[in-house]
Formats: sequence, structure tokens, C-alpha cells
Amino acid sequence: MLLSDPVTAANTQLKMQFDEMQQHFNQQPYLAVAKRIQLLKSIKRELLALEDEFVAASSKDFGFRTAFDTVLGDILPTTRTVSHTIAHLPKWTKESPRKAGLSLAPSKVAVSYQPKGVVGVISPWNYPIQLAVVPVITALAAGNRVLLKVSEFTPHTNQVIKKLFSGELSEHCAVIEGEAQLSQQFSCLPFAHLFFTGSTAVGRHIMAAASKNLTPVTLELGGKSPVIITEQVDIEKAAKAILFGKMTNAGQICVAPDYVLVPDKLQHQLVKSLCGLYKKHYKLGVEGKNLTSVINDHHFTRLTTLLTDAQQQGAQIIKPLEENQSDAAKHRLGLHIVTDVNDTMKLMQEELFGPILAIVPYQQLSDAIDYINQRPQPLALYIMGQNKQTNAYIQYHTQSGTFAINDTLMQVTADDAPFGGIGPSGMGHYHGKEGFLTFSHARNTLRTGNFNPKLGMLLAQNTLLMKILKWLYLRP
Repeated sequence: MLLSDPVTAANTQLKMQFDEMQQHFNQQPYLAVAKRIQLLKSIKRELLALEDEFVAASSKDFGFRTAFDTVLGDILPTTRTVSHTIAHLPKWTKESPRKAGLSLAPSKVAVSYQPKGVVGVISPWNYPIQLAVVPVITALAAGNRVLLKVSEFTPHTNQVIKKLFSGELSEHCAVIEGEAQLSQQFSCLPFAHLFFTGSTAVGRHIMAAASKNLTPVTLELGGKSPVIITEQVDIEKAAKAILFGKMTNAGQICVAPDYVLVPDKLQHQLVKSLCGLYKKHYKLGVEGKNLTSVINDHHFTRLTTLLTDAQQQGAQIIKPLEENQSDAAKHRLGLHIVTDVNDTMKLMQEELFGPILAIVPYQQLSDAIDYINQRPQPLALYIMGQNKQTNAYIQYHTQSGTFAINDTLMQVTADDAPFGGIGPSGMGHYHGKEGFLTFSHARNTLRTGNFNPKLGMLLAQNTLLMKILKWLYLRP
């Protein structure tokens, strides 16, 4: 048998699954809103019933993952999203009346929202439940059918997701498993819309593949999300927010704080506070049961290599604990604070995606703003400070996908606000109404009754009509 046969078979199976889902959509191109809500309620019911299985499966995939990270980071936001969507879907789907203007009188204009068709969703491993199921929920709410490509790094969680979308739900969402090569074939399918969450580098390939079919894409990517600490700050509270954002899910979050810009005179105090808080909350380090593992050996090695590279170039590595800071066998890593960094170090060039925090001192606030603006726009930007004018100044002189003041991560959990990146950190939005609109086609709808005198005048190229239109629209 040829070595390529398994690949060919997988591609054939993938195409068959797409065709089957397309057939389901063609049979019901506009699923009734009541039916969509029924499906969403089924997802919520099954999600809650499978909670324990999700927690156990996710922990197996990571080597060890805290129930806190799975429940608070995966199950809770997914359940909230489906509840919010159920409550607001009837309003979102209503036709939106628009002004027709005198030139179209007596016709009426509206925007109606119709499903796009079969949608593709490619989900990552770091939040394998939320980042898979939430886009599916939103796509189904808009009336689409879905093919969901789950990460090969979370095989146990994937089996529970397949349980979630079994029975009747399998006719609306099919779960696809496979390696990176299958993801490439997946993104080449003629989807009505393609949704991807992952790295910027892979996002470029996804977009290139989708362009062959003119498939619109939503890219939820990442980047190096900074924290700016201002002079008017409660340093202890700032350290708490930063530590929470960095250690939740072991820092394996697209909006985790990546580096901190801090006034030079406050750097020592910040490091001291971070170390003190870490010792208090993670006193057992990698031996504790409140610290999630790095996903696998490959990513653990990547992180330790970044630390070695920085140290060889003169960086100082600060470990809050004298021991239990690292366990290669279990791919577990505690907080590592890095000072004396420079742009030649790899950890200042790559998104960290782990429990490493770089500290960058600055002299003037303008220096910190320039530092951010000279780099690709991040997915998240955090400010720690109590001065409203200073915070507003930073907000209006920077760009980022999301923005939070005196907090980290939590902006992502706002059900009624969009989430998305800008520039290299992504394009498009989901969550809330914006998510529904992402997966819907806004259809310009013109309705004209039996009384339509303008048609005869247009056909006759009526002089009076021309004068009226010019008087209405072509005046200075």
C-alpha cells in the first residue's frame, strides 16, 4: 500500500463530511429560530452533564490541569455564552428597518440576516472546550451547519466534545480529528465562512488557503500582550492582577500578560510583590495542585530554551521559590520573572504562552507608549494605574484587540461585548451580537408594493424626475 493512501483516505472522508453537511444545509437553508434555540438548549444541557468528564479529560491531555482552569476557563464561559445567546437570539434575528429615502419611495428597505451555509471552525488546544464550542454555538445560532476541527494535542477532550455533538446535534456540527496536515486540507474546503483560533504564523496559511475559494475568514490570533504600569498605581493590586493573568492555565492564554512596562523606580517593588504573592498562592510550586502543566514536552522545551537564550544574553532570571520551579518529566513550570531584557532575546520576539514574565523599565510614559506602537498590535493591552486622565491618554494613543484597566483576562468574559484582534493579532469578532453578525449574511432587502410610479418615470427617463433628483442630491 502506498504511504500516501491514509492521507488520501482522510481527505476523501473530510470531503464526504463536508458534502453531507452541505446537503443538510440545503435541505433547511433557513432553520427556524425556535429550532436553533432548541439546539442551543440541548448543547447547554449536555455540556453541564459532561462537566466531570471534561475536567478529567482535559487534565489527562495537559498532564495535569486544575479543575479551576477547566471549569472557570472553559465550562463557565461556554455555558454563559449559550445562555446569553438563547436570551438574545430572537432580537438579533429580527429584520432591521433602514431608511429608504425619497429616491426609493414608496419602497421600503430593511436588512435581514440569513445563514451563510457550512462554516468551518479550527480550534486550539489551550482552552479546548471554550474555544471549540463557543464559535460553534454562535454559528449554529446564526442558522449555519458546522464542521469543527479540534486540536490533535487534546485527544481525550476531543472524545467528550464528540459526545457533546452526538445524536441530533451531529447533523448540525460534525467533529473532525486529525494532525496538522488535515488542518491544511480542512482550510481548503469551500466553506461559507472559516473561523480559526491559533498563532499568527498559522493564521497566515489559513487565510491563504481560504482565499482560493474566496472564503471569508475570522482569525483569532495572539501576540505579545503588554501591561503598562503607571506612576499612579497600587503596586500590590497591580501585581495581583498580573499574577492572575500570567499563572491562570499556566499562562497558556492568547491574552495573558506577556511583558510589563514599569516605571524604573517601581521595578524592584513590582518584582518583590510578584514574588511575595507567588510564594503565598503557589507555595508548593510545581508540586502544588493549583498549577496547570505546560501542554506537552515540546512546549516545555520551547519555554526553557527561551529562558536559556535570555540568560546567555545577560538577562536576570528571578525564581520566586528556591525549589519546585520546574519539572521536566511532568512538563511543569513555575513563574519565572525576567529582567534586563533586550530585543535580541527570543523571549522578547515570540509570544511566550507560558509562565514567563519579562519586565521592561521605562523613564517617561511616552517611552512606554512608543515601545508598544513600534511593535505589532497586541490582542490585549492592560493598564495598571489610578489616574483616569493618564489611562485615557494611553487608551487613545495605542491600538489593541482588547483593552482593560486594573484587571487582566476578564475582558474576554464579557458576554455582550465583541472579542477580536487587530492587525497581526487577528481580524473579525465573535461573542455577543457581533458574533451572530460574523456568521450571518446581512442581506439588503427592498420591498416594493403595487403602487410604483417611479418605475415608469425611470423607464421614460422623465425630465422632471431628473430635476427633482438633482435638486435633492447634487446640491453643494
